[in-house]
Amino acid sequence: MVSAPSIERRTLLKLATAAGLAGILAARRAPAHAHETRLHLLHSISFIPEGDVELRRQLAEYRRLAGVEVRLETINLNDLQARITAAIEARTGADIIIMAHNWPHLYQRALADVSALCEWKASDQGGYYPVSEAAARENGRWLALPYDVVGLLIAYRRSWFAEAGAHEAPRTLDEYRRLGARLKAQGRPVGQSLGHTLGDAPAWAYPLLWAFGGAETDPSGRTVVLNSKEALESVRWMTAFWREACDEGALAWDDTNNNRAFHAGEISATLNGASIYIYARRNPDKIRDERGQAMVRDISHFAIPDGTVPTPGYHIPVSHALMRYSRNQKAAQEFLRWLHGKEQFGRWFEVQEGYSVGATRFWQEHPVWERVDGAMKPYRTAASASRMFGYAGPSSARAAEAYSKFILVDMYAKAVQGMSAVDAVGWATAELRKVYEG
Repeated sequence: MVSAPSIERRTLLKLATAAGLAGILAARRAPAHAHETRLHLLHSISFIPEGDVELRRQLAEYRRLAGVEVRLETINLNDLQARITAAIEARTGADIIIMAHNWPHLYQRALADVSALCEWKASDQGGYYPVSEAAARENGRWLALPYDVVGLLIAYRRSWFAEAGAHEAPRTLDEYRRLGARLKAQGRPVGQSLGHTLGDAPAWAYPLLWAFGGAETDPSGRTVVLNSKEALESVRWMTAFWREACDEGALAWDDTNNNRAFHAGEISATLNGASIYIYARRNPDKIRDERGQAMVRDISHFAIPDGTVPTPGYHIPVSHALMRYSRNQKAAQEFLRWLHGKEQFGRWFEVQEGYSVGATRFWQEHPVWERVDGAMKPYRTAASASRMFGYAGPSSARAAEAYSKFILVDMYAKAVQGMSAVDAVGWATAELRKVYEG
Protein backbone atom coordinates (compact mmCIF):
# COMPACT_ATOMS: atom_id res chain seq x y z
CA MET A 1 0.00 0.00 0.00
CA VAL A 2 1.23 3.49 -0.81
CA SER A 3 0.51 5.58 2.24
CA ALA A 4 -0.71 9.13 2.02
CA PRO A 5 2.11 11.57 2.67
CA SER A 6 1.94 13.10 6.15
CA ILE A 7 0.67 16.63 5.66
CA GLU A 8 -0.17 19.01 8.47
CA ARG A 9 -3.33 21.03 7.96
CA ARG A 10 -1.46 24.33 7.67
CA THR A 11 0.81 22.78 5.04
CA LEU A 12 -2.20 21.51 3.12
CA LEU A 13 -3.85 24.92 3.32
CA LYS A 14 -0.65 26.55 2.11
CA LEU A 15 -0.62 24.24 -0.90
CA ALA A 16 -4.31 24.83 -1.41
CA THR A 17 -3.91 28.59 -1.31
CA ALA A 18 -1.24 28.41 -3.99
CA ALA A 19 -3.69 26.52 -6.18
CA GLY A 20 -6.67 28.70 -5.28
CA LEU A 21 -8.34 25.92 -3.30
CA ALA A 22 -8.41 27.18 0.28
CA GLY A 23 -12.02 28.29 0.05
CA ILE A 24 -13.13 24.91 -1.20
CA LEU A 25 -11.25 23.03 1.50
CA ALA A 26 -12.83 25.21 4.16
CA ALA A 27 -16.37 25.25 2.77
CA ARG A 28 -16.37 21.69 1.36
CA ARG A 29 -18.61 22.80 -1.50
CA ALA A 30 -18.25 24.05 -5.05
CA PRO A 31 -17.46 27.78 -5.31
CA ALA A 32 -19.73 30.36 -6.91
CA HIS A 33 -18.45 32.41 -9.86
CA ALA A 34 -19.73 35.87 -10.73
CA HIS A 35 -19.58 35.11 -14.46
CA GLU A 36 -20.04 31.70 -16.01
CA THR A 37 -16.79 29.97 -16.82
CA ARG A 38 -16.59 27.22 -19.42
CA LEU A 39 -14.43 24.13 -19.13
CA HIS A 40 -13.88 21.38 -21.70
CA LEU A 41 -13.50 17.85 -20.30
CA LEU A 42 -12.29 15.12 -22.68
CA HIS A 43 -12.98 11.50 -21.72
CA SER A 44 -12.91 8.13 -23.43
CA ILE A 45 -16.30 6.51 -23.97
CA SER A 46 -17.17 4.36 -20.97
CA PHE A 47 -17.77 0.65 -21.41
CA ILE A 48 -20.50 1.21 -18.82
CA PRO A 49 -22.79 3.71 -20.59
CA GLU A 50 -24.60 4.51 -17.35
CA GLY A 51 -21.30 5.90 -16.04
CA ASP A 52 -21.27 8.60 -18.70
CA VAL A 53 -24.93 9.35 -17.97
CA GLU A 54 -24.11 9.87 -14.29
CA LEU A 55 -21.10 12.02 -15.13
CA ARG A 56 -23.22 14.29 -17.33
CA ARG A 57 -25.73 14.58 -14.50
CA GLN A 58 -22.94 15.65 -12.17
CA LEU A 59 -21.70 18.26 -14.64
CA ALA A 60 -25.18 19.76 -14.84
CA GLU A 61 -25.31 19.83 -11.05
CA TYR A 62 -21.93 21.56 -10.89
CA ARG A 63 -23.13 24.22 -13.30
CA ARG A 64 -26.07 24.98 -11.02
CA LEU A 65 -23.86 25.06 -7.94
CA ALA A 66 -20.84 26.90 -9.27
CA GLY A 67 -21.92 28.71 -12.41
CA VAL A 68 -19.31 26.78 -14.38
CA GLU A 69 -20.31 24.99 -17.57
CA VAL A 70 -18.28 21.82 -18.07
CA ARG A 71 -18.68 20.39 -21.55
CA LEU A 72 -18.03 16.65 -21.69
CA GLU A 73 -16.67 15.22 -24.93
CA THR A 74 -16.25 11.45 -25.22
CA ILE A 75 -14.23 9.61 -27.88
CA ASN A 76 -12.92 6.08 -28.38
CA LEU A 77 -10.01 5.25 -26.08
CA ASN A 78 -7.89 4.20 -29.04
CA ASP A 79 -8.28 7.71 -30.50
CA LEU A 80 -7.39 9.55 -27.32
CA GLN A 81 -3.61 9.75 -27.65
CA ALA A 82 -3.86 11.32 -31.09
CA ARG A 83 -6.16 14.00 -29.66
CA ILE A 84 -3.81 14.63 -26.74
CA THR A 85 -0.84 15.05 -29.08
CA ALA A 86 -2.76 17.39 -31.38
CA ALA A 87 -3.93 19.55 -28.46
CA ILE A 88 -0.41 19.83 -27.06
CA GLU A 89 1.06 20.79 -30.42
CA ALA A 90 -1.66 23.38 -31.05
CA ARG A 91 -1.60 24.56 -27.41
CA THR A 92 -5.37 24.55 -27.38
CA GLY A 93 -8.07 22.02 -26.68
CA ALA A 94 -9.70 20.42 -23.68
CA ASP A 95 -8.81 21.92 -20.30
CA ILE A 96 -8.89 18.52 -18.60
CA ILE A 97 -8.13 15.23 -20.34
CA ILE A 98 -8.59 11.74 -18.97
CA MET A 99 -5.39 9.73 -19.31
CA ALA A 100 -5.09 5.97 -18.99
CA HIS A 101 -2.07 3.90 -17.97
CA ASN A 102 1.06 5.99 -17.29
CA TRP A 103 0.40 8.48 -20.09
CA PRO A 104 0.95 11.45 -17.75
CA HIS A 105 4.67 10.61 -17.84
CA LEU A 106 4.65 10.78 -21.62
CA TYR A 107 3.00 14.21 -21.72
CA GLN A 108 4.33 15.66 -18.48
CA ARG A 109 5.83 18.82 -19.98
CA ALA A 110 2.36 19.84 -21.11
CA LEU A 111 0.66 19.22 -17.76
CA ALA A 112 -0.07 21.70 -14.99
CA ASP A 113 0.92 21.06 -11.39
CA VAL A 114 -1.86 19.35 -9.43
CA SER A 115 0.17 18.46 -6.34
CA ALA A 116 -2.18 20.19 -3.88
CA LEU A 117 -5.13 18.25 -5.24
CA CYS A 118 -3.29 14.94 -5.19
CA GLU A 119 -2.07 15.40 -1.62
CA TRP A 120 -5.55 16.42 -0.48
CA LYS A 121 -7.10 13.31 -2.03
CA ALA A 122 -4.45 11.00 -0.57
CA SER A 123 -5.11 12.46 2.88
CA ASP A 124 -8.89 12.43 2.48
CA GLN A 125 -9.28 8.95 0.99
CA GLY A 126 -6.68 6.74 2.56
CA GLY A 127 -3.72 6.77 0.19
CA TYR A 128 -3.35 5.64 -3.41
CA TYR A 129 -2.82 2.18 -4.80
CA PRO A 130 0.81 1.77 -5.93
CA VAL A 131 -0.30 1.50 -9.58
CA SER A 132 -2.26 4.78 -9.35
CA GLU A 133 0.68 6.63 -7.86
CA ALA A 134 3.14 5.13 -10.34
CA ALA A 135 0.93 6.22 -13.23
CA ALA A 136 0.68 9.85 -12.15
CA ARG A 137 3.79 10.73 -10.14
CA GLU A 138 7.47 11.03 -11.00
CA ASN A 139 10.32 11.92 -8.66
CA GLY A 140 7.89 13.29 -6.10
CA ARG A 141 6.01 15.51 -8.55
CA TRP A 142 2.38 14.81 -9.29
CA LEU A 143 1.65 14.89 -13.02
CA ALA A 144 -2.10 14.17 -12.88
CA LEU A 145 -4.86 13.46 -10.37
CA PRO A 146 -5.63 9.71 -10.02
CA TYR A 147 -9.33 9.06 -10.67
CA ASP A 148 -10.02 5.33 -10.84
CA VAL A 149 -8.65 1.90 -11.77
CA VAL A 150 -10.27 -0.44 -14.29
CA GLY A 151 -9.81 -4.00 -13.09
CA LEU A 152 -8.96 -6.63 -15.72
CA LEU A 153 -9.75 -10.27 -14.98
CA ILE A 154 -10.61 -13.29 -17.12
CA ALA A 155 -14.35 -13.61 -17.70
CA TYR A 156 -15.38 -17.23 -18.30
CA ARG A 157 -18.37 -19.51 -18.78
CA ARG A 158 -18.58 -21.67 -15.66
CA SER A 159 -20.68 -24.44 -17.22
CA TRP A 160 -18.39 -24.75 -20.23
CA PHE A 161 -15.33 -24.98 -17.98
CA ALA A 162 -17.10 -27.69 -15.95
CA GLU A 163 -18.00 -29.64 -19.08
CA ALA A 164 -14.31 -29.54 -20.01
CA GLY A 165 -13.39 -30.96 -16.61
CA ALA A 166 -12.63 -27.75 -14.67
CA HIS A 167 -14.93 -27.16 -11.70
CA GLU A 168 -12.80 -24.29 -10.44
CA ALA A 169 -10.65 -21.66 -12.12
CA PRO A 170 -7.17 -22.75 -13.25
CA ARG A 171 -4.39 -21.84 -10.84
CA THR A 172 -1.46 -22.01 -13.26
CA LEU A 173 -0.92 -21.02 -16.86
CA ASP A 174 -0.19 -24.61 -17.79
CA GLU A 175 -3.56 -25.66 -16.34
CA TYR A 176 -5.20 -22.87 -18.34
CA ARG A 177 -3.45 -24.00 -21.52
CA ARG A 178 -4.57 -27.62 -21.11
CA LEU A 179 -8.11 -26.56 -20.26
CA GLY A 180 -8.16 -24.15 -23.21
CA ALA A 181 -7.14 -26.96 -25.55
CA ARG A 182 -10.08 -29.08 -24.39
CA LEU A 183 -12.44 -26.13 -24.78
CA LYS A 184 -11.19 -25.34 -28.27
CA ALA A 185 -11.68 -28.98 -29.27
CA GLN A 186 -15.32 -28.51 -28.23
CA GLY A 187 -15.64 -25.39 -30.41
CA ARG A 188 -15.32 -23.06 -27.42
CA PRO A 189 -11.89 -21.38 -27.72
CA VAL A 190 -10.35 -18.71 -25.53
CA GLY A 191 -10.51 -15.22 -27.04
CA GLN A 192 -7.38 -13.09 -26.61
CA SER A 193 -6.44 -10.01 -28.62
CA LEU A 194 -2.86 -9.38 -29.70
CA GLY A 195 -3.80 -6.25 -31.62
CA HIS A 196 -2.96 -2.57 -31.34
CA THR A 197 -5.64 -1.85 -28.78
CA LEU A 198 -4.98 -0.01 -25.57
CA GLY A 199 -6.59 -2.29 -22.99
CA ASP A 200 -6.93 -6.03 -23.35
CA ALA A 201 -3.85 -6.81 -25.46
CA PRO A 202 -1.15 -5.10 -23.35
CA ALA A 203 -2.94 -6.10 -20.14
CA TRP A 204 -2.30 -9.70 -21.24
CA ALA A 205 1.16 -9.29 -22.77
CA TYR A 206 2.89 -7.57 -19.86
CA PRO A 207 1.69 -9.97 -17.12
CA LEU A 208 2.56 -12.91 -19.38
CA LEU A 209 6.17 -11.72 -19.47
CA TRP A 210 6.18 -11.23 -15.70
CA ALA A 211 4.61 -14.66 -15.15
CA PHE A 212 7.83 -16.30 -16.30
CA GLY A 213 10.12 -13.91 -14.42
CA GLY A 214 10.83 -11.67 -17.41
CA ALA A 215 11.35 -7.91 -17.37
CA GLU A 216 11.80 -5.02 -19.79
CA THR A 217 14.65 -3.31 -17.97
CA ASP A 218 16.90 -3.52 -14.94
CA PRO A 219 15.89 -1.54 -11.82
CA SER A 220 17.48 1.63 -13.19
CA GLY A 221 15.07 1.66 -16.10
CA ARG A 222 17.89 2.44 -18.52
CA THR A 223 19.25 -1.00 -19.45
CA VAL A 224 17.06 -3.41 -21.42
CA VAL A 225 17.13 -6.99 -20.09
CA LEU A 226 14.33 -8.51 -22.17
CA ASN A 227 16.58 -10.92 -24.08
CA SER A 228 16.46 -13.69 -21.49
CA LYS A 229 15.47 -17.31 -21.07
CA GLU A 230 12.43 -16.10 -19.10
CA ALA A 231 11.15 -14.03 -22.02
CA LEU A 232 11.82 -16.89 -24.43
CA GLU A 233 9.86 -19.24 -22.20
CA SER A 234 6.90 -16.85 -22.09
CA VAL A 235 6.86 -16.48 -25.89
CA ARG A 236 7.04 -20.24 -26.42
CA TRP A 237 4.18 -20.73 -23.96
CA MET A 238 2.07 -18.11 -25.76
CA THR A 239 2.75 -19.68 -29.16
CA ALA A 240 1.52 -23.06 -27.92
CA PHE A 241 -1.44 -21.53 -26.08
CA TRP A 242 -2.47 -19.63 -29.20
CA ARG A 243 -2.35 -22.69 -31.41
CA GLU A 244 -3.94 -25.10 -28.95
CA ALA A 245 -6.49 -22.98 -27.10
CA CYS A 246 -7.23 -19.63 -28.75
CA ASP A 247 -9.51 -18.27 -31.46
CA GLU A 248 -6.82 -17.53 -34.04
CA GLY A 249 -9.06 -14.94 -35.69
CA ALA A 250 -8.65 -12.73 -32.62
CA LEU A 251 -5.20 -11.47 -33.59
CA ALA A 252 -6.29 -7.91 -34.38
CA TRP A 253 -9.30 -7.64 -32.08
CA ASP A 254 -9.89 -4.32 -30.37
CA ASP A 255 -11.29 -3.90 -26.86
CA THR A 256 -14.88 -4.51 -28.00
CA ASN A 257 -14.54 -7.59 -30.22
CA ASN A 258 -14.08 -9.97 -27.33
CA ASN A 259 -17.15 -8.56 -25.56
CA ARG A 260 -19.27 -9.27 -28.61
CA ALA A 261 -17.74 -12.72 -29.16
CA PHE A 262 -18.33 -13.70 -25.54
CA HIS A 263 -21.95 -12.56 -25.58
CA ALA A 264 -22.48 -14.39 -28.89
CA GLY A 265 -21.27 -17.66 -27.35
CA GLU A 266 -18.23 -17.82 -29.65
CA ILE A 267 -15.54 -17.92 -26.93
CA SER A 268 -15.36 -19.47 -23.48
CA ALA A 269 -13.04 -17.00 -21.74
CA THR A 270 -11.32 -13.67 -22.30
CA LEU A 271 -9.30 -11.12 -20.34
CA ASN A 272 -11.53 -8.10 -19.87
CA GLY A 273 -12.93 -5.50 -17.56
CA ALA A 274 -16.20 -6.32 -15.84
CA SER A 275 -18.22 -4.90 -18.75
CA ILE A 276 -19.03 -8.37 -20.18
CA TYR A 277 -20.68 -9.38 -16.93
CA ILE A 278 -22.34 -6.05 -16.14
CA TYR A 279 -23.85 -5.71 -19.61
CA ALA A 280 -25.19 -9.27 -19.47
CA ARG A 281 -26.68 -8.64 -16.03
CA ARG A 282 -28.35 -5.42 -17.14
CA ASN A 283 -29.64 -7.00 -20.37
CA PRO A 284 -30.74 -10.54 -19.40
CA ASP A 285 -33.35 -10.77 -22.14
CA LYS A 286 -30.82 -9.80 -24.80
CA ILE A 287 -27.73 -11.74 -23.70
CA ARG A 288 -28.75 -15.40 -23.54
CA ASP A 289 -26.86 -18.66 -23.63
CA GLU A 290 -27.35 -21.60 -26.00
CA ARG A 291 -30.22 -22.84 -23.82
CA GLY A 292 -32.07 -19.55 -24.07
CA GLN A 293 -31.37 -18.64 -20.45
CA ALA A 294 -29.81 -15.42 -19.17
CA MET A 295 -26.06 -15.83 -19.73
CA VAL A 296 -25.14 -13.75 -16.70
CA ARG A 297 -25.85 -16.69 -14.36
CA ASP A 298 -23.00 -18.61 -16.05
CA ILE A 299 -20.30 -15.90 -15.99
CA SER A 300 -17.58 -15.52 -13.38
CA HIS A 301 -14.01 -14.19 -13.20
CA PHE A 302 -10.48 -15.21 -12.24
CA ALA A 303 -7.08 -13.52 -12.30
CA ILE A 304 -4.39 -14.43 -14.83
CA PRO A 305 -2.96 -17.68 -13.40
CA ASP A 306 0.59 -18.02 -12.16
CA GLY A 307 3.39 -18.99 -14.49
CA THR A 308 6.74 -20.12 -13.15
CA VAL A 309 6.45 -17.31 -10.59
CA PRO A 310 3.40 -15.63 -9.02
CA THR A 311 1.82 -13.40 -11.64
CA PRO A 312 0.94 -9.79 -10.83
CA GLY A 313 -1.82 -8.54 -13.08
CA TYR A 314 -2.13 -5.23 -14.82
CA HIS A 315 -5.16 -3.10 -14.00
CA ILE A 316 -5.58 0.19 -15.81
CA PRO A 317 -5.01 3.34 -13.73
CA VAL A 318 -6.92 6.38 -14.95
CA SER A 319 -6.08 10.00 -14.09
CA HIS A 320 -7.32 13.50 -14.85
CA ALA A 321 -4.63 15.70 -16.39
CA LEU A 322 -4.96 19.48 -16.26
CA MET A 323 -3.38 20.86 -19.41
CA ARG A 324 -0.82 23.62 -18.96
CA TYR A 325 -2.20 25.57 -21.93
CA SER A 326 -5.63 25.90 -20.27
CA ARG A 327 -6.64 29.48 -19.52
CA ASN A 328 -8.94 28.27 -16.75
CA GLN A 329 -6.46 26.81 -14.27
CA LYS A 330 -8.18 27.94 -11.07
CA ALA A 331 -11.66 26.93 -12.24
CA ALA A 332 -10.37 23.57 -13.49
CA GLN A 333 -8.71 22.76 -10.16
CA GLU A 334 -11.82 23.75 -8.24
CA PHE A 335 -13.93 21.52 -10.47
CA LEU A 336 -11.58 18.55 -10.05
CA ARG A 337 -11.62 18.98 -6.27
CA TRP A 338 -15.42 18.77 -6.38
CA LEU A 339 -15.57 15.86 -8.86
CA HIS A 340 -13.05 13.75 -6.93
CA GLY A 341 -14.73 14.33 -3.59
CA LYS A 342 -16.30 11.37 -1.80
CA GLU A 343 -19.87 12.44 -2.55
CA GLN A 344 -19.52 12.86 -6.31
CA PHE A 345 -17.11 10.01 -6.92
CA GLY A 346 -19.22 7.78 -4.69
CA ARG A 347 -22.28 8.29 -6.86
CA TRP A 348 -20.33 7.54 -10.04
CA PHE A 349 -18.65 4.55 -8.34
CA GLU A 350 -22.01 3.02 -7.44
CA VAL A 351 -23.20 3.26 -11.04
CA GLN A 352 -20.03 1.46 -12.18
CA GLU A 353 -20.88 -1.52 -9.92
CA GLY A 354 -17.27 -2.66 -9.75
CA TYR A 355 -16.17 -1.98 -13.33
CA SER A 356 -14.09 0.98 -12.15
CA VAL A 357 -12.78 1.04 -8.61
CA GLY A 358 -11.30 3.97 -6.75
CA ALA A 359 -7.68 5.06 -7.06
CA THR A 360 -7.42 4.74 -3.26
CA ARG A 361 -8.10 1.85 -0.89
CA PHE A 362 -10.92 3.81 0.76
CA TRP A 363 -13.31 2.52 -1.89
CA GLN A 364 -12.61 -1.15 -1.07
CA GLU A 365 -14.80 -0.66 2.00
CA HIS A 366 -17.73 0.92 0.17
CA PRO A 367 -21.12 -0.77 0.82
CA VAL A 368 -21.49 -1.47 -2.91
CA TRP A 369 -19.21 -4.51 -2.46
CA GLU A 370 -21.75 -6.09 -0.12
CA ARG A 371 -24.46 -5.67 -2.76
CA VAL A 372 -22.71 -6.86 -5.92
CA ASP A 373 -22.99 -10.44 -7.13
CA GLY A 374 -20.37 -12.97 -6.10
CA ALA A 375 -18.94 -12.99 -9.62
CA MET A 376 -17.95 -9.34 -9.20
CA LYS A 377 -16.25 -9.59 -5.83
CA PRO A 378 -12.76 -10.42 -7.23
CA TYR A 379 -12.66 -6.90 -8.66
CA ARG A 380 -12.84 -5.43 -5.15
CA THR A 381 -9.11 -5.86 -4.49
CA ALA A 382 -7.79 -6.43 -8.01
CA ALA A 383 -5.97 -3.08 -8.11
CA SER A 384 -3.86 -4.14 -5.12
CA ALA A 385 -2.10 -6.75 -7.27
CA SER A 386 -1.13 -4.55 -10.20
CA ARG A 387 2.33 -3.83 -11.57
CA MET A 388 3.19 -0.88 -13.81
CA PHE A 389 4.79 -0.95 -17.24
CA GLY A 390 8.58 -0.61 -17.32
CA TYR A 391 9.34 -3.30 -14.75
CA ALA A 392 11.86 -3.83 -13.22
CA GLY A 393 12.52 -0.11 -13.64
CA PRO A 394 10.33 2.76 -12.47
CA SER A 395 7.28 4.08 -14.25
CA SER A 396 8.55 6.62 -16.77
CA ALA A 397 7.96 8.37 -20.07
CA ARG A 398 10.12 5.70 -21.70
CA ALA A 399 7.91 2.95 -20.31
CA ALA A 400 4.84 4.80 -21.59
CA GLU A 401 6.45 5.14 -25.02
CA ALA A 402 7.27 1.43 -25.19
CA TYR A 403 3.70 0.61 -24.25
CA SER A 404 2.28 3.08 -26.79
CA LYS A 405 4.35 1.42 -29.52
CA PHE A 406 2.92 -2.02 -28.59
CA ILE A 407 6.40 -3.55 -28.54
CA LEU A 408 5.62 -6.41 -26.16
CA VAL A 409 2.23 -7.05 -27.74
CA ASP A 410 3.89 -7.27 -31.16
CA MET A 411 6.56 -9.62 -29.80
CA TYR A 412 3.87 -12.17 -29.01
CA ALA A 413 1.87 -11.40 -32.16
CA LYS A 414 4.90 -12.03 -34.37
CA ALA A 415 5.60 -15.32 -32.61
CA VAL A 416 2.06 -16.71 -32.95
CA GLN A 417 2.21 -15.85 -36.65
CA GLY A 418 5.31 -17.95 -37.20
CA MET A 419 8.39 -16.00 -36.12
CA SER A 420 10.67 -18.03 -33.87
CA ALA A 421 10.74 -17.16 -30.18
CA VAL A 422 14.42 -16.23 -30.47
CA ASP A 423 13.75 -13.83 -33.34
CA ALA A 424 10.62 -12.35 -31.73
CA VAL A 425 12.43 -11.62 -28.47
CA GLY A 426 15.43 -10.31 -30.39
CA TRP A 427 13.23 -7.95 -32.41
CA ALA A 428 11.48 -6.66 -29.28
CA THR A 429 14.80 -6.20 -27.48
CA ALA A 430 16.11 -4.04 -30.32
CA GLU A 431 12.93 -1.94 -30.30
CA LEU A 432 13.05 -1.48 -26.54
CA ARG A 433 16.68 -0.36 -26.73
CA LYS A 434 15.66 2.42 -29.10
CA VAL A 435 13.27 3.64 -26.42
CA TYR A 436 15.18 3.06 -23.18
CA GLU A 437 18.81 3.35 -24.26
CA GLY A 438 18.60 5.72 -27.21
